[in-house]
Amino acid sequence: MTTPDIHARRVLGACAALMVGALTLTACGGDATADNGEGKDGKASAPEIAISAKDGSTNASINATGVKVSDGKLTEVKMTVAETGAAVPGALSGNDTVWKPEEQLERGTKYRIAATAKDGDGHTAAANSIFTTVSTGNSFIGTYTPDGGAKVGVGMPVSFTFDKAISEKKAVQSHITVTSDSGQQVEGHWFGRQRLDFRPEEYWKAGSKVTMKIDLDGVEGADGVYGVQDKTVTFTVGRSQVSTVDVNTQTMTVVRDGETVRTIPISAGSPQNTTYNGQMVISEKFTQTRMDGSTVGYGGEYDIPDVPHAMRLTSSGTFIHGNYWYSRGNPPFGREGTSHGCVGLADVQGARGDTTAKWFFDNSLIGDVVTVKNSPDKTVSPDNGLNGWNMSWSEWTAGSAA
Repeated sequence: MTTPDIHARRVLGACAALMVGALTLTACGGDATADNGEGKDGKASAPEIAISAKDGSTNASINATGVKVSDGKLTEVKMTVAETGAAVPGALSGNDTVWKPEEQLERGTKYRIAATAKDGDGHTAAANSIFTTVSTGNSFIGTYTPDGGAKVGVGMPVSFTFDKAISEKKAVQSHITVTSDSGQQVEGHWFGRQRLDFRPEEYWKAGSKVTMKIDLDGVEGADGVYGVQDKTVTFTVGRSQVSTVDVNTQTMTVVRDGETVRTIPISAGSPQNTTYNGQMVISEKFTQTRMDGSTVGYGGEYDIPDVPHAMRLTSSGTFIHGNYWYSRGNPPFGREGTSHGCVGLADVQGARGDTTAKWFFDNSLIGDVVTVKNSPDKTVSPDNGLNGWNMSWSEWTAGSAA
């Protein structure tokens, strides 16, 4: 059974969740510096103020804007939105030598900074800058999965989807690094110009910690289009669980950390609507969800508003889910495939009760693998969901731009 693609991703960029970074847009920003000329003794004033966003710049960083002073201390920094005059909160650090905004700046917005400083001899300096941050049209962001702090299954790739086509793939990929404390080698693979996934050769080692460093602020992804993201994200890998659906026997065998924990009768796709073969990663979980066949080419064959214990396997709509309507004229589970391509498990309406589907739902993580074999259908496409495991390692690495 299929449903419209509602695969959700966490978006990084436009919100204030990004940390203020330290990278300056070298292609479009510079230093605004000033001092007070000569002091009373005829020598140049000691304080030197540097504003990272150059006066008059139009593509300033939304992360790296700040003020620094050498040979003195900042006495006042005032930053405002030029159009409204609204104050931008900031904080001093480094013994009052560095000032940064407390939150990420907005894209395509004009700001003003005025700063003053004084040295130990009483010499003062001032600097000002009026600049505009990089616009939405001249910047790109990538939604990514998994999110920071997540606990995922061993099959979970790191996947970025960019909101603009990337022509400078090498530059973008080289500024995203994914490492595991397991020591596994991790490589990227491009699916077209807007999706970049990372995975090791084999599934992640259970219990490992994975870190992705996103260092895209100021990186040119296409002609005149710059990244704005600067963040480090970590997630952990849970126990290993790989479940194998055998269409010949209409059963699913759940293997956890190398041990078979349960064999479950299922109902796969019918001969007319077969289930994909291959390794498929659970990418979403819904206690209940609507499945409407008219949205995926099945006309009015079905529209079920409360499908229980549903877990997405492909972006095109393949799920493994509970089925409370199966008994209506069908043989028992484990005898025959009758679905529209999904894998069905015995369940009750309302997602209540101690059912097979509920057990599997409760015992599954985002990132767990469900492998289907012996179906008359083709192997699922690697980019249909998070299913790059269906490519050999040589095929995977051939798609890297780094």
